[in-house]
Amino acid sequence: MGKGKKGGKRLTKKQLTEKLLNLFQSHPDEVLSFKDIFHMLHLDTHPLKMLAIDVMEEMAWDDYLMKIADNKYQLNTKGQLLEGTFIRKTNGKNAVKPDNDETPIFVSERNSMFALNGDRVRVALLARRKNHIREAQVLEILEHSKNTIVGRLHVGKDLAYLVTPNNIYSHDIIIPKRKLKGGKTDDKAIVKITQWPSAEHKDMLGEVVDILGATGDNDVEMNTILAQYGLPYIYPKNVEEAANQITGEITEKDLAEREDFRDVFTCTIDPKDAKDFDDALSFKELDKGLYQVGVHIADVSHYVKEGSVIDKEAYKRATSVYLVDRTIPMLPERLCNFICSLRPDEEKLAYSVIFNLDDEANIKAYRIVHTVIKSNRRYAYEEVQQILEYNGVIDGTGEPAPKAPKDGYKGENATILIMLDRLAKKLRAKRFKNGSVKFDREELHFDIDEKGKPTRCYFKRSHDANKLIEEFMLLANKTVAESIGKVARAKKAKVLPYRVHDNPDPTKLETLREFVVKFGYKLKSTSTKGATARSLNKLMEEVSKKPESNMIQMVALRAMMKAKYSVHNIGHFGLAFDYYTHFTSPIRRYPDTLVHRLLTRYAEGGRSVNEKRYEELCEHCSDMELVAQSAERDSIKYKMVEFMGDKLGEVYDAHISGITSFGIYAEIDENHCEGMVPMRDLQDDYYDFDERNFCLIGRRRHHKYQLGDAIKIQVARTDLEKKQLDFTIYDENKKNKR
Repeated sequence: MGKGKKGGKRLTKKQLTEKLLNLFQSHPDEVLSFKDIFHMLHLDTHPLKMLAIDVMEEMAWDDYLMKIADNKYQLNTKGQLLEGTFIRKTNGKNAVKPDNDETPIFVSERNSMFALNGDRVRVALLARRKNHIREAQVLEILEHSKNTIVGRLHVGKDLAYLVTPNNIYSHDIIIPKRKLKGGKTDDKAIVKITQWPSAEHKDMLGEVVDILGATGDNDVEMNTILAQYGLPYIYPKNVEEAANQITGEITEKDLAEREDFRDVFTCTIDPKDAKDFDDALSFKELDKGLYQVGVHIADVSHYVKEGSVIDKEAYKRATSVYLVDRTIPMLPERLCNFICSLRPDEEKLAYSVIFNLDDEANIKAYRIVHTVIKSNRRYAYEEVQQILEYNGVIDGTGEPAPKAPKDGYKGENATILIMLDRLAKKLRAKRFKNGSVKFDREELHFDIDEKGKPTRCYFKRSHDANKLIEEFMLLANKTVAESIGKVARAKKAKVLPYRVHDNPDPTKLETLREFVVKFGYKLKSTSTKGATARSLNKLMEEVSKKPESNMIQMVALRAMMKAKYSVHNIGHFGLAFDYYTHFTSPIRRYPDTLVHRLLTRYAEGGRSVNEKRYEELCEHCSDMELVAQSAERDSIKYKMVEFMGDKLGEVYDAHISGITSFGIYAEIDENHCEGMVPMRDLQDDYYDFDERNFCLIGRRRHHKYQLGDAIKIQVARTDLEKKQLDFTIYDENKKNKR
């Protein structure tokens, strides 16, 4: 096709609107992605694609289409009545998020029917006023999201009430004094609602079901965070008793049914404070240039039988939760830290993927088998990293150790660890060559004293020792998924929970492309997954170690979809794998236990399981993962505010880490604590929020606050209860500009 001919005759906006109308009317029940629409209408030029996106935005605004996700639309056939989830905001800008629709609809307080955050509601769409946003009115509360609320007690002379974080409820929760369960003012408590608000009684009534303890105590505050998200903060006694009945004894029958790896060198590599060792690696040289690497995973499903009390509790939790100073395990301690944990010098049952790899880390053969192992050594990441670097490995370069000197490599099991590192680096290089996306994000960590108070705040980076383990875990997960999902064209694969990751949102990718152009970078608009990933990786390499690196990575991450569990495999964009599952962490993730059970079932010739039931299990696990992540983030925020509590008035160098319509987020360069400069404190001008370009622009002086800008801040306020840290912009000329 000659230059300028691509895509055929250029369409006008009117013609394209007509084509889109016809397309959606001919597919009234289908959710169409941008990719589907571009393909069906033969839109293969960038301007036409962008015009189509703009037209669909307008059609959604006019309620002709429903926006299902940022890159998916459907014909609106639902009329004026919708069901969805109520979102309550402290500023009164409540909303309802309709089922199967990403876009929330505004609900004013007078139209809320006193619905609470998370309630299932039925709403009616109100007639849209010209140039106004869409509004809805709650007609019925179908189901309350929860009947318990966590907060701080205030006990008065005549009555008591519960103060909730952020004062999110529009009316008090009143507690009769006889229902306090011994609670005192400033105790953190869990209160069960006994009377919901209504037109006659606007206040809620409740009774205390548990006293967590005094406000400010570290254990109390961490348990409060868990309780706020409905996560358990104690383990049920009957489940612990059931776990205590498990002996962990390995019988002759167990040995007869398993491959024996007790005499093959095996080790675990984990964080230095870890107790639950999910995974181990074994290594044996076979022939010249051929190596056997075993990825051994704790055989949790051998001990946790489907339908048992332990299994029911594990399903309910679905994941371990990692707060700043503690882990809330999915399994009882006896199982996760002792019986299942692959501890050194103890015989353990494992489910293993055994690989035969050549010098280039190509898989020559593999098998998925039940095994018995005995770990020779428990390594911390730091120990392995030290051995690698002592033998010439330069961290982060992707290069393996140089050839061994005449007297060999130095360090305990150094030759084996260096060979595992070499193979892992071959696997990693191939993965990125195939289109895996390279985001090297650092994690925020705290040093905590014996009372739980943070003494240091810093970023922790992933080193070669971490990446060594990561690559073999990825390889095992991918191989297990392929073993079930990769079948002949005419054959249907058996049901398996996959870890899926959809392609990036095209509109957000376009926002990223426009954003990076301002810094002199290019991001190609591409249609294939591999090309998109390669373009992103090229961008990440170009910005690496540049001042704008973190900022561009943040914007790029916003374009990514969230990974989730599903029996409907669509591949994993971020890893560039067509098949991927979670197999390697059954101690802390329930989907891995499901995968272990299904592998065993299918290996024994069992039929495929019910797809609908397993999709529901996947949805629950995905939901609980998000809840756990929210609790983890809250614990980080709490410790951040606590750490900065004695630093009021101090001035720091910082950079802008986020821009919103209500203020600027800034991250301190020295300790990585993030706070907000509220819009009310930017009094030198009236600022407009430019969402597309991630900046605030002053109307009079045209001063611009841009994502990534270096600024000086002064610590202004800390509020532990709300987990809020407020800064002001520090002006050296005016000493402090408020």
